This record gives sequence, C-alpha cells and structure tokens, in this order.
Amino acid sequence: MTRTSPQPVVDWSAAAELAGRLAPPGPRATRGQLHDLVGGLREAASDAVEHVLTTTRITPVGGVRRVRGGARDGAADLGPVVVVDRARWALANTQVMAAMTAPVAAALGDEASSSQAARLGGALEVGGLLAVLSPRVLGQFDPYARLGHDEQEPIPGRLLLVAPNVLAAERSMGVDPRDFRLWVCLHEQTHATQFAAAPWLAEHLRGRVGGLLEDVTRTAVGLAKAPLLERFAAVGRGVADVVTGPFRSDGPAPFERLLTVEQKDEMAEVTAVMALLEGHADVMMDAVGPRVVPSVRQIRARFERRRDGEGSPRLDVVLRRLLGMDAKLAQYRDGAAFVRAVERRVGRDGLNAVWTSAQALPTAREIADPLAWVRRVHG
Repeated sequence: MTRTSPQPVVDWSAAAELAGRLAPPGPRATRGQLHDLVGGLREAASDAVEHVLTTTRITPVGGVRRVRGGARDGAADLGPVVVVDRARWALANTQVMAAMTAPVAAALGDEASSSQAARLGGALEVGGLLAVLSPRVLGQFDPYARLGHDEQEPIPGRLLLVAPNVLAAERSMGVDPRDFRLWVCLHEQTHATQFAAAPWLAEHLRGRVGGLLEDVTRTAVGLAKAPLLERFAAVGRGVADVVTGPFRSDGPAPFERLLTVEQKDEMAEVTAVMALLEGHADVMMDAVGPRVVPSVRQIRARFERRRDGEGSPRLDVVLRRLLGMDAKLAQYRDGAAFVRAVERRVGRDGLNAVWTSAQALPTAREIADPLAWVRRVHG
C-alpha cells in the first residue's frame, strides 16, 4: 500500500503571500539610489569575508572558496548572497520553516494532520507575524537553504540582505551608508563563517529543535486546542531563532506553561547555542575595527540606542514588548559577554574550540558562567 506524504501543518504558500501583501512598503528611493543600494550591499558582502576570516581566525572546513572570473576574481566566498525586499524575505523564511518542520510532520503521521481550514488559519498567523517582523530584519544568514539537497556541502547556506530595511536604518540613524552596509555584512558573514567552520552545526540544531517539537507535540497538555504559533513556541528559540530570531514575551508564553521541566531545559540549551552565535557575531563585527569601518564606534552607539527603542513611537515600543524583542537583545548581550570573558581567559584561538564539536558548545549554565566553560573545555 502506498503511503501519501503528510500534509504540512501550515499552508506555507498562503503564509508567504499574505506576509508579502501585509508587509509595509519600504522607504522612498529613486531608481538610481536603489541600484546603488543593491550594488553596495553585494560589494559589502564580498568585502566582509576576508575581514571576518582574519578577525575570527576561523578556517572553514574544506578551505576557503574563491570567486572565479569577473571584477572580484580570487576573492574569498562563503556562499550565495541574495539582496531581497520584505516580501521575498518572508517567502524565504516560510520555505525554511516548511523544510524544517516536514520531518516532524512525517514522524508524527496522522497525529500532525489538520484540515485545510486549520492550515489556512496557521498561514494567517504565520503570515501576519512575518509581515510585522519584515521591516525589522537587516540581514540573515540562512544555514538551511540547502535542505533537501546535498547536505555534505562544507559551506552551506545563503546570506539574505533586506535592502529597504538597511536603507531605512542608515537614514534614521544618520550614519555613513558605506560603513553601515559593511558593518551589517560583517555580522552576517560571521554567521556564515561559524557554520562553515562547523558543518555539523546546522544539522545539530535542526535535530535538537525537531526532537523538541515532536516531543512537545506528542505530550503537551491541551496542545490540540492551542493556537498554531503556540504549538511552535517550543522551537521559537530554535526554528524562529535560526530563521527570524527568538521573538517572545518577557514572561513565559502561555504555551511555555504547558512544557515539562525537561522540555524547558532543552529550550534553554538551544537558546544558549543561539546566544553564542549572535554574541560572537556582535563582538567580531566590532573587532574588525575603525581601520576597516572608520565610523564603527558611532554606528555601534547609535545602533544600540536604536535597539533600545530611542526615538521610536509609543506604538512601536509596545509592539517590541509584545514580540519579545527585549529578550532577543538580552540574548545578543549575554552571548557577547560570554565571548569577551572567554577571550580574556584563553584568547580568541581558545574561544574557537566551540566550533570543534557539539560537545564543545556552551550549555545554558555556561553562557552565564563563561569560566565554567573554560574549565570544562580547556581544563
């Protein structure tokens, strides 16, 4: 008897279409300005690679690929760079969410089945959330772009740069566009380097997130009555973090109250890995220094004020709290504090032991106590 493929838990195509329709328009710009913006972002993404490799002292597994031909012949390359608008950013994220949740749906079989009405309801929730987030993301490294393809590729993933958001940010902060675009790309290319140095990392995170989602879906009390996004709250710091960032409220989400102690512990461990990734990228993008990004200190100061909501309308401040963006900022800062503390004790090369294996990743306790990680890994 031939078994049919399980239906997705969400109508992902409908979610992407809805997000594209609801996403607010970007800032006004002439054709020439848009041409310069796209070209400038591509150039910045390429220029950032050598600076990141030098600063992080990380070597991608399999060596560094080089561009062949064209004006940048011989330049280091960490993978595809795609400059997108807000609608295409949302589409890319629904594709990744679909790929990451498909194995869970297959494992659960009929337990994960839902009606077309439920799938459309899920699309409404996911599409609405992505539309709200779409003006807030400057760039994103997607390590899951090759899901379903050759996962032995040593340098997986693609870099997404959201052009209208970069333009809006540099205008609102009054920073040098060339410096700011390079600074953004330094952060995202650091992520590309992390996954290139640890090709096991993407599958490690995917496995932990998928296992947690499957376990929660099977066991959580009242899950069948929970809204769709609450079903995925357990992987909000996994799927949504790797894909869009962990947006949650300052207190426990309603669904989190349904989790067992073991499930909450697993969520904390996934969050610890994401804190490492984001904190490391934040430290490295500044460590490149003013020789490469002359106005880096000004950009960081203004960007931190922007992160904290300075000058934002009251509605935006409320929205930030509802989305839990303060929790995301804490994650960046906790991770950065871990990276700096480890470097003070064992240097940058000592820090880079985190990329050697899943066992070398910091635990949730070690993110808060970096010297505990140093003692465990370095003795």
